[in-house]
Amino acid sequence: MEQTRITLANGIALDVADCGPRDAPALIFLHGFPENHRTWRHQIAHFSDRFRCIAPDQRGYRGSSKPPLVEDYTPDKLIGDIFLLADALGIADFTIIGHDWGGAIAWGVALGGQMTGRVSRVVIADAPHPALFQKLLYTNPVQRMASQYMRAFRDPAHDANLREEGLEPFLRREINWGAADRMEPDERALLMQDWQDGEAAIAMLNWYRASTLDIPLPNATYHAPEHWTPPTLPQLTIPALVLWGQDDLALPPVNLAGLDAIIDELSVVEVPECGHFIPWEAPESVNAAMDEFLQRTV
Repeated sequence: MEQTRITLANGIALDVADCGPRDAPALIFLHGFPENHRTWRHQIAHFSDRFRCIAPDQRGYRGSSKPPLVEDYTPDKLIGDIFLLADALGIADFTIIGHDWGGAIAWGVALGGQMTGRVSRVVIADAPHPALFQKLLYTNPVQRMASQYMRAFRDPAHDANLREEGLEPFLRREINWGAADRMEPDERALLMQDWQDGEAAIAMLNWYRASTLDIPLPNATYHAPEHWTPPTLPQLTIPALVLWGQDDLALPPVNLAGLDAIIDELSVVEVPECGHFIPWEAPESVNAAMDEFLQRTV
């Protein structure tokens, strides 16, 4: 997938894969941590004959802009990048698709874009809804333990080593999400090359550092603090497809509970024997579910 450098109206420059007919309906794919636009390689190959498939390396990743401050990576700015990208490409309305952190941003894009008619549908792969995730961190032992890695990701004491060693040694120490053996060797080699960039490693971790999520310690009580109130977010009224790997160690399927109450038109596909990186661990299942959803919700 060739990439084009697109400079947004806010000055951020993104490297973007833009495949398929320019006059076809647009699908915008958002990758998660710690990958890039190639997270969606199987889906873009499958859909680019009949959709315009757009996949940026988001801010902080690979060759895209890496602003230096933690506050440059707050979710509102990351969401804003996507609307500005659509503007720069002349796209009036689109379907938003996201995995992991890209899915978190896709939820925000969908919630905002439904009100203006710019976003017609949303596809989420293993990414918790912002109205539900914080409560899970407070009350669910499995999700809280699974999210302890975020505490290390937010610690700037690691930055000197990250600049010197890159991301791979740090991830090997801090997480065990499995499924590395399911990635094609040439794809893994490309990813390892990307992870050698120490400045990009810190920029990628700034997504976690700029988030307001509270990650309690494992031994903290399992209830929400008295001062906490759930975020006030609108009901999602556009069609939504949520895909989830049933063996996801980072975001277990408990994150599916409660979605039906806050989404009017929800479809859920649970993929067995699949971990966190569902777009490339189970591409045939993902493509089939997306095919059915996109045909049904034209």
